[in-house]
Order: sequence, then structure tokens, then C-alpha cells
Amino acid sequence: MRVLVTGGAGFIGSHVVEALAERGHEPIVFDVREDPASDVRNDAAVARALSGVDAVCHQAAMVGLGNGVDDAPEYVSRNDLGTAVLLSAMAAAGVRRLVLAGSMVVYGEGRYECPRHGVVRPGPRAVDDLDGGRFEPVCPQCGAELAPGLVGEDAPLDPRNVYATTKLAQEHLTAAWARATGGTAVSLRYHNVYGPRMPRDTPYAGVASFFRSALARGESPRVFEDGRQRRDFVHVRDVAAANAVALEAEGRPGVLAAYNTGSGEPHTVGEMARALADAHGGPVPVVTGEYRLGDVRHITADSSRLRAELGWKPEVAFTEGMREFAGAPLRGR
Repeated sequence: MRVLVTGGAGFIGSHVVEALAERGHEPIVFDVREDPASDVRNDAAVARALSGVDAVCHQAAMVGLGNGVDDAPEYVSRNDLGTAVLLSAMAAAGVRRLVLAGSMVVYGEGRYECPRHGVVRPGPRAVDDLDGGRFEPVCPQCGAELAPGLVGEDAPLDPRNVYATTKLAQEHLTAAWARATGGTAVSLRYHNVYGPRMPRDTPYAGVASFFRSALARGESPRVFEDGRQRRDFVHVRDVAAANAVALEAEGRPGVLAAYNTGSGEPHTVGEMARALADAHGGPVPVVTGEYRLGDVRHITADSSRLRAELGWKPEVAFTEGMREFAGAPLRGR
């Protein structure tokens, strides 16, 4: 297939390009890093880029948590307007296959179980609790401690910040495109992707990049909260392979299929910081007790649907991946 990869010069996109080429496809990079005119909001440039294309792998996005609502217009413009322009151009060009870079942030908090009330959904954490070092959500009915678990694709969607809201809007736009055109669409809900070529020293990078950048400067990684927040760290090459598999799958016309894309092995942020520091040779992480309003406490994936339906499985183990990442070069913004 001839595949247009939006954001194909970026962190994940560049690995997707490599994975597609290795599997015999022809990836076409569309990225403002290589050409300022290659912006998914530029309808004329997108239309030209889609000529002769069989499928699109849509990685271009403004990523990160977002700074309150101050940068909401920029997030909405880049992520949602950009996606709408792309989908409109695909409909006009007759391109009917799309894989979207989704995100686990659409769930908000992960899955929690109360010993008395079963599965519950705690609301956003209160500032007073965070200031007091009370980071764990409690049962909204009885206030009991909760046990975190794996979240599946059928969980209710509850984005908790501007970035998360735009990622969910991308899915809704893509689903509408699929219904209107009979196209096949997949959203890969990435968990915490890490690996070579992560951007350094930018507010929009993942926590792994923050820690890796600090270590490169000879500084201790600064771990927020108490370091016990659970995440699923998945290697970028595994994510790239998932994109290739999803593009090659037969798919269901007119339907958006969503798949969690994670390693399936939860680790705490503190564990990740220690593993990275150990592999780098120090310095040791520092737990600060700081927090970012809008962050969730625990979010880890059940990626069994992706394994069962598309035959994908992660290949890079946590320890191996952190050892490689500790010595891998980072890139500029």
C-alpha cells in the first residue's frame, strides 16, 4: 500500500514510517518539520498529498496535558480542525482506509473497584486532597480505598483535560467519516509511549522524556506525587508495529474500531524512573510530592482485544526497553 503518514517525521510517526517500509509498503511523509506547508489544516496541501494514496496513518497532533484552557484554541485547531480537514480531503479523494493515533487519555481515570460497591468511577481529584498529599481516588459512594485495574475499550469515556478532549473529538470525527463514506477506521489508543527519538525538554513530551532529559543533564528525575501512580509504558517500536498491523487488517466498513495499545504490564512512575536511572548510571530519582492538575492517578490498559483481533503483541520488555532508552539519543522539538 501507498500510505500517507501525517506527522511522519515525529517521534512515533518516524517509527511508523520505518515499520511500514520494512513490511513492503510505501510510506509518504507529510509533516511540518520537513515542509511548513505540510500542515493537516492546509486543505490544498492535504489534497495534493493524497494523490495516489491507498491509506492514511494519522499521527500529526499537538500532544501533552495542556495548560488549563489557555492553549485550548491551539489544541483544537491542530488536533480537531486538522483531523476534519484531512477527513474531508480523504472523502473527496476516495481514500477509504485510516488508522488514527488515539490515546488512553479519553478514559480519564482508569478502572477502580470498591470492596463494597464493586466497579466505580471516581470524579476528578480535589485540589485540597492533592495539596495534602492524598493522591488516591476514593469510592464516590462510601469513601473507601479503591483497587486499580485494567481498563477496557468499552469503559465510559471521560476526558479530564483539553488535550484529552481533543483526542476524543478526533475519534468522533473519524467515526462520522467512516459512516458517511463506508471507510474502515481504527483508533489505536496509545498508552505511555517511550523510546528512541522522544523529544527533549518540551512541556508536551511524556514523563519518560522528562526523566531521560534530566539524567542527560546529570540531574535527578523529579517524580511527581508519591511516584506510585500506575501507567502502562509501551515501546515505540511496538506501537509502530501496531499501526502497520491495523493498516493491513481487513476492517469493518463504516465503523471505527478502537484498540488499547499498551504493553499489558503496569508499572508505577517511580518504578520507571528508577529503572531508567539505574540503566543510565544515576543520579537517583527524587519524589517531590508535586502534581499537575488534570493528571489522573492510575490508567493502565487491557490490550487483549488488539492481540486477539489483529494478532499484535508487544515485543520489547520493560527492562530491555528502559535499558535501550537510557542511552538512546533524544531529539529537539
